[in-house]
Amino acid sequence: MKKNWNIFTVLLLFPFSPLAAGDIAKGEKIFKKCKSCHMIVDDSGRTIVKGGRNGPNLYGILGRTAGSIDGFKYGKSLATLGKSGFVWSEYEFVAYLADPKKYLVDKLDDKKARSKMSYKLKNEADALNIWAYLESVSK
Repeated sequence: MKKNWNIFTVLLLFPFSPLAAGDIAKGEKIFKKCKSCHMIVDDSGRTIVKGGRNGPNLYGILGRTAGSIDGFKYGKSLATLGKSGFVWSEYEFVAYLADPKKYLVDKLDDKKARSKMSYKLKNEADALNIWAYLESVSK
């Protein structure tokens, strides 16, 4: 039993396979599609990527509570998700990008849930690459 517990502990420390890691350079290139709605601005106000303001700033999204940027008007469903204590992880981010509306419907168990994000990114590798890029610029 102790041996199984040790294996479980090690697996928790490494939740994602190195093979699943995204490519930062590819993510930066793919993010050019995202910047029509999203910017990346660090906590000091330095602009990393100048982008639109229809979507929230994606700086520091790793571990951030959904719908939590002060001054940004989130859709009702995403705000509700955030109030539940939901935080963004690589897994959740990739799942969200595949189909934002369906993701919120499933997460909130609410058929009326909606997302302001109309873009879907069905390619999981592209979503992983964007996550890797966002993670790299948020350090």
